[in-house]
Amino acid sequence: MAEKKPSQGLSEDEKAALQEHLQEIAAGKAAEGEGAVMAKIAEMSEPDRAMATRVHAIIMAAGPGLKPRTWYGMPAYAKDGKVVCFFQSGLKYKVRYSTLGFQDAANLDEGNMWPSAFAIKKLTSAEEARITALVKKAVS
Repeated sequence: MAEKKPSQGLSEDEKAALQEHLQEIAAGKAAEGEGAVMAKIAEMSEPDRAMATRVHAIIMAAGPGLKPRTWYGMPAYAKDGKVVCFFQSGLKYKVRYSTLGFQDAANLDEGNMWPSAFAIKKLTSAEEARITALVKKAVS
């Protein structure tokens, strides 16, 4: 049996994201609007910046009722004030893929268990079509 390592706690990147979220709460709300989301995307390194820009366009087209905002310093999209989905840069957290995640406000329920986050290494037309379908279902 492998020996269990003690938890290292939050990484510096996770602490920074939490600090951004606390600042959002202290200000009374997240930075809202397309400008705030595009500013967060502009801070990303390539190739995540290009991927996030494309994911943003897909989400805005597939979920026209979603409102762009920041959430834990990430681009996010809300309906009725609740985050439905978000994009997390893989490079920011030094992992091998970016993530498209969905919160509990997303209508993705399928029985008793369903995926709520998706790893994205590359966007092709197949992934773009899947994101479109997921966002449309999430806001339905």
